[in-house]
Amino acid sequence: MQWSPRTGETVALVAVGAGLALSLVVLDAAGRVLVGLGALLVLVLAARDLLARPRLAAGPDGVDVRTLTGGRHLPWPGLRVDVRETRRFGVRGRTLELDTVGGPDDPGVLVVLGRRDLGADPAEVARALRALDPTRS
Repeated sequence: MQWSPRTGETVALVAVGAGLALSLVVLDAAGRVLVGLGALLVLVLAARDLLARPRLAAGPDGVDVRTLTGGRHLPWPGLRVDVRETRRFGVRGRTLELDTVGGPDDPGVLVVLGRRDLGADPAEVARALRALDPTRS
């Protein structure tokens, strides 16, 4: 199974970034700097969405997480899957936490992915990952 950011959201980011970039021709110097930085940030987020696909993939030997700098394989033995729910300013947020159990010489790995990274509710992804985990009985 694979999870990636929604294609519609990525297309919307590209459109907003292009719109901001096009608006640079009508702004003053200070506006060009601020709006230019905003356009660059939005286009970098869109590029991340396009290049790091799928963001999370699960198979019989473990879970693969992709980032801009490469990927990381997390084998099922020692992998803990949790959903963390927070509430700030009245808004509820959920994140999927993938944590490897580290030994005395291994600090382990913690990967935190949100709804936007996965393109699905983190609780649903956690249920699917737990169902795929062959080490769970």
